[in-house]
Amino acid sequence: MERKRERDDLPPDERAAILKERIYITFTALAVVLALRAHAVSAGEAALSLSVVVIGTVLAVFVADVVSHIAVHETLPEGGELRHMSRVSIGALGALVLPGIFIGLAVADVWTIEGALRASSIALVAALAAIGYAAARRARLSPWQRVIVLFGEVVLGLVVIGLELLAHNL
Repeated sequence: MERKRERDDLPPDERAAILKERIYITFTALAVVLALRAHAVSAGEAALSLSVVVIGTVLAVFVADVVSHIAVHETLPEGGELRHMSRVSIGALGALVLPGIFIGLAVADVWTIEGALRASSIALVAALAAIGYAAARRARLSPWQRVIVLFGEVVLGLVVIGLELLAHNL
């Protein structure tokens, strides 16, 4: 409950940045999981691949935030600005909780890697759907506009997944 209150106390732009980064990392993790499902990999290889790609992406976004801040403001980010950038980047790692648990169970030989990757795919797609639903539900829209927004989010999400699979198979 305390964590939700802390998030609600953040300015809307900061909450939007955190959410945007989490969506981006969720799509990145989903692309990796889908690619791993197409290959015969061990649980350890899957864990390492997912960790390296997602952590690398989070660090790249953090560096991009710092560099763009320097370019626009002609100073290094300080205090609150740096905390905001860190919070946005670190908050995005929450997208890895369930896939990390599932793949960890495969590493421990409790699950097969195939089952862990399937469950991870489902969890990541469900997370994207939940984020989209929550956003549309909170928006000041009529019910039919919400349906259109949700439908559009689903279609665009499927297009992104399709493009990621297509790129992997080229």
